[in-house]
Amino acid sequence: MTTAVEPKAAEAPALGLHTDLSNEAYHADVTSLSSSGARKLLPPSCPAKFWYEQDNPQPASKTFDYGNAAHKTVLGNGPALVVIDHDAWNTKAAKAEVAEARAMGAIPLKQHEMQMVTDMADAIRKHPLAAALLDPAYGAPEQSGFWIDEASGIRCRVRFDWLPSMHQGRLIIPDYKTTTDASNAAMEKDIDKYGYNQQADWYETGARALGLGDQNAELLLIAQEKKPPYLVNVIGITLGSRVIAGAKNRAAIETFAECMSTGYWPGYADDEPNYLELPGYAENRDKELYLP
Repeated sequence: MTTAVEPKAAEAPALGLHTDLSNEAYHADVTSLSSSGARKLLPPSCPAKFWYEQDNPQPASKTFDYGNAAHKTVLGNGPALVVIDHDAWNTKAAKAEVAEARAMGAIPLKQHEMQMVTDMADAIRKHPLAAALLDPAYGAPEQSGFWIDEASGIRCRVRFDWLPSMHQGRLIIPDYKTTTDASNAAMEKDIDKYGYNQQADWYETGARALGLGDQNAELLLIAQEKKPPYLVNVIGITLGSRVIAGAKNRAAIETFAECMSTGYWPGYADDEPNYLELPGYAENRDKELYLP
């Protein structure tokens, strides 16, 4: 499937770093490519899905609510949090309060959910390294940057969870993630599943393009579990994984440039069939069981 329908355009923010640009204004710039967009352009997704989502954002869900609420309490910036003080949300009164909160752009939470994100923020402040990285005396949340990719000429954008106030020397860029399991083994899988290595390369490239720090900018993930005791794991991405990510991001940028030029946003297979094989484990199993 392909789509060439233009999403609603908004005035593009100026190039450079923006310290007070709203989240809505940042995401409204459909002329530029973000890290999450770059990942959406590549398999197992496709350009058609990416382009559709430019004008059809994902609806609210509990997973997004928890993540955004935790960002608000930990980083100090984001939508308002509103406690809906009903044991169940299936009553008419509760539904009305939830709808009112959503209409105001707030995140509705139950009392125990508000306590959860409050306790998560407390756990971050007690973690020596995470607390140092997110110290409000030396940085600020939710800053946006826009730059031109020299090789393709397209606009790129980044929204830093947190940016240190000192932009000289080696820049460390903290990025906060909530998860069910912040152990090393689980996060290695998440780096692959969610493309966190691509995000690291994108943010580091953006920092260099924006003139932030020297050429050795590094993103560190601050992963935190959503269940007590709300354990924290500060994670760096190895050089080899970031080199691979750089190649994938380059492929995404070139795909975006081509699609923007032609107005053609391909799906999985538009002109000919895709021939697929059994997964390796299934092929080995069935060969052993059924082939001579």
